[in-house]
Amino acid sequence: MRVLALGILLILGFALPAWSFSFSQAERQDQAADQARAEQIMAQLSTPCRNSLKGQKIAVLIAERHGGNLQTGSSSHGLLHEALNARLQALGLKTYSQAQINSQIAAAQVRAVLNNDPDAALSAASRLGAAFFLKGVISSRANHAMSMNVKGAQMNVNDVSVTIQLTLTRGAKLISHVSTTESSWAGADTMGVALDIVERQAASLIAQLYQDFCTQGGK
Repeated sequence: MRVLALGILLILGFALPAWSFSFSQAERQDQAADQARAEQIMAQLSTPCRNSLKGQKIAVLIAERHGGNLQTGSSSHGLLHEALNARLQALGLKTYSQAQINSQIAAAQVRAVLNNDPDAALSAASRLGAAFFLKGVISSRANHAMSMNVKGAQMNVNDVSVTIQLTLTRGAKLISHVSTTESSWAGADTMGVALDIVERQAASLIAQLYQDFCTQGGK
């Protein structure tokens, strides 16, 4: 099981720490933190999970929050959807493609589910045959602007803080909730920052979701 967890860890994009001798206390502390994180992730991915539970379908719904409103359906949302799908499928979980979801439920219904409307969730689950919803909401906040030299031209860019929240539910029951926040100078490209966050944080986020799914999803 530990060997399997190591293989999945690599698939999820988590780089195992490369150990090298160093007299730097800071480097030793960083290496210890990386090792602890890798061990925690491997323990979570080693959580026993019934095949009957892993065979139940999960619908991944993605949206951006702007001023209290949810925006869905852009091509960038599809990229993030597939990035999450690929990592969940690597763990043996069953998910829907973005095209399958779009063909079965309307964008308005997706937004209603993401806004925790129980009737919309029940209707969407019935249409899709989904047992679980994994709801991803990306929100951003511009902290301040600064002038930067970009390819010889002076441009004003925003320091943007991007937060990803992933919530796994079964009916009205909360199974798991994980979130992460990072700052970037990427300006208006919120989804680009979100994809970068997923690439960097995927192992930790997905491992926690997987552990919660396997331990709480069948109850």
